[in-house]
Amino acid sequence: MDTATLQPYLKDNFMNNTDNTIETPLVLNKKKMLILAVQHMFAMFGATILVPILVMGFFKDATGEELTSGLTVSVTLFCAGAGTLIFHLCTKLQVPAFLGSSFAFLGGFYTIANFNTGIYATMSVNDKAAYACGGVVVAGLVYLVMAAIIKLVGIAKVMRYLPPVVTGPMIVCIGLSLAPVAISNSAVNWPLAIAAILTVIVFNIWGRGMLKLIPILMGVVLLYIVALILDIAGFTNTDGSAIINYASISSASWVGLPPFQMCKFDLTAILVMAPIAAATMMEHIGDMSAISATVGKNFIAKPGLNRTLLGDGLATAFAGFIGGPANTTYGENIGVLAMSKVYEPKVVRMAALLAIILSVVPKFSAIISTMPTAIIGGISFILYGMISAIGVRNIVENKVDLSKSRNLIIAAVIFVSGLGFKDGLTFSVFGTSVTLTSLAIAAIAGIVLNAVLPGNKYVFDENAIENEIHHKA
Repeated sequence: MDTATLQPYLKDNFMNNTDNTIETPLVLNKKKMLILAVQHMFAMFGATILVPILVMGFFKDATGEELTSGLTVSVTLFCAGAGTLIFHLCTKLQVPAFLGSSFAFLGGFYTIANFNTGIYATMSVNDKAAYACGGVVVAGLVYLVMAAIIKLVGIAKVMRYLPPVVTGPMIVCIGLSLAPVAISNSAVNWPLAIAAILTVIVFNIWGRGMLKLIPILMGVVLLYIVALILDIAGFTNTDGSAIINYASISSASWVGLPPFQMCKFDLTAILVMAPIAAATMMEHIGDMSAISATVGKNFIAKPGLNRTLLGDGLATAFAGFIGGPANTTYGENIGVLAMSKVYEPKVVRMAALLAIILSVVPKFSAIISTMPTAIIGGISFILYGMISAIGVRNIVENKVDLSKSRNLIIAAVIFVSGLGFKDGLTFSVFGTSVTLTSLAIAAIAGIVLNAVLPGNKYVFDENAIENEIHHKA
C-alpha cells in the first residue's frame, strides 16, 4: 500500500483528525509554521518564566541576597529552547513535545535556599543555587538509568504496569491538578480572563483557514491590545493593581547573553534533588500518553519510552549543568496540539528556537513577561481542561471497563491522590526532606494497585498500529 493510500486510512482510523488537521510540513509554508510556533511559545511562556521568578524569591527570602547568575528568566528560556531541541534529537525528530521548566523541583530549591548548616552556613546565594543545579544534573541522569532499564528489559514488560486504566486517569489528573492555577490567575481580572476564553472559543469554532489553527495566539494578541486600552483608560485589576506592569521593560537591555552558571556538586543537595526524578518520570509517562492520545500515534512504542526519557533526562541534566531549572514536557503545549490539531514537530522546534532567541534579547522577553496574569489564566482555563478531556478520551478509546471493581478502584485512588494531595507528601531520606508531588503519588498508587490486584490482563502491543494497517491493506 503506497503513502497516498495509507494517508486517508491513518487519518480516519488513528489520528481522530478533523478536516483541519495538519501533520505534514508539505501543507504548511514557513510563514504559517512560524505563526504556529509563536503560539506554542506564548503557551509555554507564562509557566516557564514563573519557575525562575519563584526560585529567585526563595533565595532572596532566605538570605536577603538576590541571584545574579543562573536560574534567571533568560537562562530558563535558553534551557527550555535548547532542552526541547535535545529532546527532539533523542526522539528521532518524531515527538511534537515542548520542554519547559519543571515545577516539581520547586520544593528542592526551597529546601536548599534555606540550608544554614555545614558548608551552607556562610555560602552565597549564587553558590547555593549552583549546588542545587548540581542536584538537578544528577536527577536528569536518573532518567538515563531508567531509559537503559527499559531498553534492556523491553517496553512491553514495563508498560504492563502502565495500562490505560492507569495512564488515562493520570492524564485527567494532569489537567485537573493545574485547574486551580488557571482559576487563581483568572481571578486577578475575571472580565479580561472571560474575554480571553471567549476569543479562543470563537476562533477555534468559527475561525476560517489559518485563524482556526491559532486560536491561542489570537486570544493572546487581541486581549493584550484590549488590556493596553483598558490600562490607558485607567482601569485596574480586582485588587487595584495595574493591568499591565511596564517596570521590567525600561530596565531590560536589548541584547545580552544569559548569565549562565556552572553547577557544583554536593551529596546533601543531590539527596534533595535526585529523588524528585522518581516523581517527574511518572509525570513524563503521563505526558507521553497524553501526547500519543492527542496525536493518534503511539510514541511510547515508537520512537519508544526509553528515547523520550533519554531526551527529557539529557535536557534536564544540560539545564542543571549551565545553571538552569529542570525541564519537563509541558501540558500547556499538549493543549495547543489538541486545539490546533497541528502535530508537526518542526513547528515545536521553531518555537524552541524562538525561546533561545528571546533568551538573548532581554528587552523582548521583558515585554512578553508583561502579559496580564488574567489573560494567561483565561488561556490556561481551556488548555488545562483539554488535557483532562484527552485523558477521558484515552479511557474511552481503550475501552477500559470501569464496571470491573479492580479498574474502578485503581481509577478512584488515582483521582483522589492526584487531586487531594495538594501540597504533596513530604518525608525524610537520610535526614533530608523529600517531597512527592500529588501526580507522583497518584502514579505510584495506580501502578502498585494495578500490579497487586488480580485481573491484570493488559498486553502492550508495540506494533498495534502497524498490524492494523497491514490487516486493512
